[in-house]
Parts: sequence; C-alpha cells; structure tokens
Amino acid sequence: MKSIVLLSSGLDSTVAFKEAYHRCDEVLCVTFDYGQRAREKELGFSKIICERFHVGHIIIDLPWYRIFRGALTGGGELPKISGNELDKIEITRKTAEQVWVPARNVVFLSIGAALAENYGFDLIVTGFDAEEAATFPDNTPEFVEKFNDMLKCGTLKHPVVYTPLISLDKAGIVKRGLEIDAPLEWSWSCYEGKEKPCMVCESCLRRKRAFDLVDAKDPLLERLKH
Repeated sequence: MKSIVLLSSGLDSTVAFKEAYHRCDEVLCVTFDYGQRAREKELGFSKIICERFHVGHIIIDLPWYRIFRGALTGGGELPKISGNELDKIEITRKTAEQVWVPARNVVFLSIGAALAENYGFDLIVTGFDAEEAATFPDNTPEFVEKFNDMLKCGTLKHPVVYTPLISLDKAGIVKRGLEIDAPLEWSWSCYEGKEKPCMVCESCLRRKRAFDLVDAKDPLLERLKH
C-alpha cells in the first residue's frame, strides 16, 4: 500500500503519519499553506518529520484562502475558553465556528486524491478524530464515508480516505502516539505560531488535557525546555 498523508504537524496528523509509516510501503506527505497563523511552525515541523523518516514532502500554497478572514487565518481574535469548558458543546460549537476555514477538508482531500491518482497511491491519510468530530462536521465518519463514495465516481483509480484515529479522542491519540513512538516532540497544536505554544487557545488546552489524562509529559514541551 502507498499513502498520501495530509500532514500539518498537528498532534492528530503526526500520529496518523506514523501509523501510515508503519503500515505502508511508501509515504508521501502533503502540507498546506493557506495563510494560517501557525503556518511557519506547521511547515517547518512537517519538514523536519519528513526528513527524519526519509519520506517525500510536498508543500502546497493556497493563497486564495487568504480571502477568508476567519480567526485561524488572522482575520479576528482567537476564541478563548477555560479548560473546564472543553466538553460544553454549546460553547465549543461557537468556538468551532470562529476558527472554521470554509470547506478546508473538502479542498485538502480533493488535492490529496488528485496526487494519489496521479502518482498511483492507494490511500489519503488524515488525522480525523472523535473529539473534533463533535464540533467539526468534516471530521466525522459520515463525512469520510460520503467523500469516499464521491471518489468512486470522481476519480478513475479510486483512492480511499483512511482515518486510523477516527474513533479516538485526544487522550487516546496521545496514548497511541506514545505506543508507536510518533515524533510528538515535532508536533505543533497551537493556533498561534510563536516560539512556544500559547497554552491558552482551545487546541493547546485539549492537547494539555490529553497528556494529563494519560499521565505523560508532552515531548514538545520537554524539548523546548532545553
């Protein structure tokens, strides 16, 4: 099996990458620059991961996405919540709307499918998970199922979207990442792209809670201490 991995260097995509790396004969990673706040970190960390594991890496620039000025692409303030609000669905649905990038996963997966078909790859691997599926409809099993149905008639070679983490929450992803020695020290979850994670955005809070729940130290934070 040969896989195109959509790698943002986020916690989820980094673990999904390592799953694909173990299971597939060949891996090609794709990272997108769509004007996101943390693009320099995401592009840099993804490049390091790919160099470390000696896999191909393509960076695709999507400059037209910059017309959508949402919070994630610098058009407004990032939402702020407290750690005890992470499971309050009425709050997190609103924060999801604030960081929503229109049709992002539709676009990313379509590009992944084009690359897979062109290069003869079988799978398009993503880090979709159950925790984000609660508020992001393009992370759900239903979305993946319907997208795969579309690929049956939208491509000639019929690559398949593969989501190895789709039944896991963030704690489960951390646990799995530690088990398979995923390069978590080079994963970046923060919405911001500063020298260190802000530790106050929702993505940072979810990551911190996940490591706390499995009683493990975050390899990224440990690396940044030195």
